[in-house]
Amino acid sequence: MGQAQTAALSVAATPLNIGQTFTIESKALGETRRINVYLPPAYTDSATVRLPVLYMPDGGIGEDFLHVAGLVQVLTGNGTMRPFILVGIENTQRRRDLTGPTTNAEDKKIAPKVGGSVAYRQFIREELMPQVKQRYRTTAETAIVGESLAGLFVVETLLLEPKLFNTYLAFDPSLWWNNGQLAAQAGTLLQKSRPMATVYLATSIHGDTAATRRLMALVRPQAARLGNWYYAPMPEETHATIYHPAALRAFRVVFKPQAKAAR
Repeated sequence: MGQAQTAALSVAATPLNIGQTFTIESKALGETRRINVYLPPAYTDSATVRLPVLYMPDGGIGEDFLHVAGLVQVLTGNGTMRPFILVGIENTQRRRDLTGPTTNAEDKKIAPKVGGSVAYRQFIREELMPQVKQRYRTTAETAIVGESLAGLFVVETLLLEPKLFNTYLAFDPSLWWNNGQLAAQAGTLLQKSRPMATVYLATSIHGDTAATRRLMALVRPQAARLGNWYYAPMPEETHATIYHPAALRAFRVVFKPQAKAAR
């Protein structure tokens, strides 16, 4: 090894920061939860600008936070997405938090405890959202994105508490959960909740395409009063590969910057 190479290696490496992280002592969940945050340049370069917030379950550094933050960075940088603050919720017991109750014996085998989505939603609504509003300059606009069981949680939240977010993005949502009851009850729930939201659904070759299409079929006759709904079948993707390409498409569609008025 040459002298120059030796000298270069003697320089200590420094941490590479891509965002911020903090913890919340959650009463709703009875545990400490770690939150990871990506702030786009539109936020960090200004002392006054306020931005909407995109929440994501599966938001740990070793989960989906890094690649989704990368999408937000690239798409806001090239002008195909409005800038958002990205808030990732790191998992502790994923299958507990992201599922609703089930009577299916096979469902209950996936984890020691399932069916905790009500408490998880309470944590987001009553503990996380107020913290984010206190810590960062936000607007009133919020969105949530998730895949697989997190996608199930997104759809469940849309149907049960549609005013919690303005935009719902679910990729390969696990609508088979509890013998498909959530999708089966969607017609009644839509009549009751009447969401005026933006919704983007996508399914891979392994996704529950039939249930997702049934949900979309329920929406189409009521489109005028249910907001903007999009469905993207992606048979070229698998359950393992759908998140990133689906998020790329979805962010460009639902978070597209408003066209500037002609002068």
